[in-house]
Amino acid sequence: MEKEILISDDEYETRCAVLEEGVLNEIYIERKAATQTLGNLYKGRVENVLPGMQVAFVDIGLDRHAFLHISDLKYESANEDETEDENVNGNQKLDKDVDTLDLKAKPTKQSRGGRGFPFLISDLISKRQELLVQVGKEPIGTKGARVTSNITLPGRYAVYMPNSSNIGVSRRIESATERDRLRNMAKTIKADVEGGFIIRTAAEGLSEAEFETEIRSLINQWKQVSERAKRKSAPSLVSKDLSFTNRMVRDMLTKDVKQLLIDSKVGYRETMDYVSSVMPDLKSRVSLYKDDTTLFDAYGVERALKEALSEKIWLKCGGHIIIQQTEAMVSIDVNTGRFVGKSDPDNTILSANLEAVEEVVRQIQLRDLGGIIVVDFIDMEEASHRKRVFKMLQEALRKDRARTNILHFSDLGLVEMTRQRTRPSLSTLLMEECPYCDGHGTVLSIETVVIQLLRAIRMAHNQSGHSELRVIANDYVVSHIKSQMANKLRDLKKSLKLDLTLEADADLHLEDYRIFVGRGEELFLD
Repeated sequence: MEKEILISDDEYETRCAVLEEGVLNEIYIERKAATQTLGNLYKGRVENVLPGMQVAFVDIGLDRHAFLHISDLKYESANEDETEDENVNGNQKLDKDVDTLDLKAKPTKQSRGGRGFPFLISDLISKRQELLVQVGKEPIGTKGARVTSNITLPGRYAVYMPNSSNIGVSRRIESATERDRLRNMAKTIKADVEGGFIIRTAAEGLSEAEFETEIRSLINQWKQVSERAKRKSAPSLVSKDLSFTNRMVRDMLTKDVKQLLIDSKVGYRETMDYVSSVMPDLKSRVSLYKDDTTLFDAYGVERALKEALSEKIWLKCGGHIIIQQTEAMVSIDVNTGRFVGKSDPDNTILSANLEAVEEVVRQIQLRDLGGIIVVDFIDMEEASHRKRVFKMLQEALRKDRARTNILHFSDLGLVEMTRQRTRPSLSTLLMEECPYCDGHGTVLSIETVVIQLLRAIRMAHNQSGHSELRVIANDYVVSHIKSQMANKLRDLKKSLKLDLTLEADADLHLEDYRIFVGRGEELFLD
C-alpha cells in the first residue's frame, strides 16, 4: 500500500498527516504554544497515595499532579505476537513478576490489592518519595498526565527498557523466521547488558552490527539520564523526547513510505540532519515542498480534516456512519442511508456493513478515538455475515498503532472494543463546547423561544405593574414574531393594555431576551 507523509509547519503549529493510497488516515498536531509532555522523563515527588484506588499522585512540575497506577510500577512479559512497536512512550505491557522499585514491605501471598495484585500501592511507594517517571498519556481535559516508572527509550530499530529483562519483537514483522533471527540477535547482545528490548518493525533485515550500535547508543542515553536525575531535585524535567518532527520521522519513515514532504525550510534541514545520521538510505524520499498551493490543500488534507470533525460520514455506496463522542464512550452507528442495493436485503446490508468497516477504522485512527467504543452495524440475521464483518474489522484494526481489544457481536448486535488513549482526540484538540447550546448539540426552536418570551412579557407586566415595556431579543426571534405570530402579540398587547416595543439584537443568544421598563431599568423575573 502506497504511503505518504506530509509535514506542515508554521508559526502556530506543526502538523503531520499520513496518507495511504492518497487518503488521510492519521493526523498528528503539536501546537507551538502548548507544553508537550508525552515521552518526557521527570523526577517527581509523590504527593498522595490512595491504596483504596491503587493510585498515587505525583508532582512532576506541571499544573496538575500526574496520575500513577500500581500497574505502572511493574512489567509484564513481552510476547512477540503481542508487542506493538509504535507505542513506545511508557505504554508497553507491564510485567507483574519484575519489580521496578525496592519494596518497603514484602507482599503477602493473599491478594491484598485486589484485581490480581498481591499488595497495595502503599506497600511500594510512600508520600514524599521521589521517583523517576515517564509520561505515557498527556493531560486530557481536567485530568493530569498519566505516568509510569517503566522507562522506555525508543530508537529507530528498538525500544530499550532499562527496568525490564524481556525481549519482544513487533508482530508487524510477518515472517516467523525473521522474528526468530531478530530475537536471537537481541539475546546475544543482551548477554552482556542490562535491560530488555522491543524490536521494532523497521529492524526487519537489520544486521547485528547495526542493531548493536543502536542498543549501545540507547544504553549510553540511559546512563546520562540516570546521572542527570541524581543531580536534580524533584519536581523537575530530566529529559525531553525528540522534537515533534523528528519523532514523526523516527516512528513513521519506513521503507514502505513513498515520500515525505515538508513545507518548512527549517523543518526540512532538521529532518535531513536526523535522517542522514539515523537512516541515510531513506534520504532520497525526503523532499522540500515548494509549490504555491499549501501542502495540505494540495493533497486534500484540509478538506478531510473538516470531514473528520462532523458527526455524519457518507460511504461511497450511499450509506453513512454517525460518530458521537461523549466523556464515557464513543458510539458509531452504521446506516444504509440512500443505499438500496441490487440484490436481496441480506446482501445489501452485508455490503453496506463491509464498506463501513474500513471507514469506521479509518475514522477511529484519524480522530484518535480512545476508551470504550461501541459500533452498531446494521442488523444481520445470517451468522456467517456477522462473522465475515467481524473478521474484516479484526484485520483492519491490526494496522492500528494503538492497542485495541475487540469483542464479538453481542446479543444486541453491537461490537464493543477498547482502544488505547495516549493523547486528546482530534475533536478535543480542535473543538470546544458550544457556548450557545452548552454542549447539548441543540438549541430551543424559534417557536419555543417565542412562546416563552410571550409568557415572560405577561409575567413581567403582572409582577411590575408597568404597562410600558421594551423587549430586546435575537433578530430571528423578532422576525418570527412579526411574520408568524403578529396576531398573538397583538392580542397580548390588547388584553394587558401594553405599550410594547420590540428591538432586534443579532448578537444576543437565540434563547435569550431582555425586558425593560420603557427606557429605564431591566426587569428580572422570578
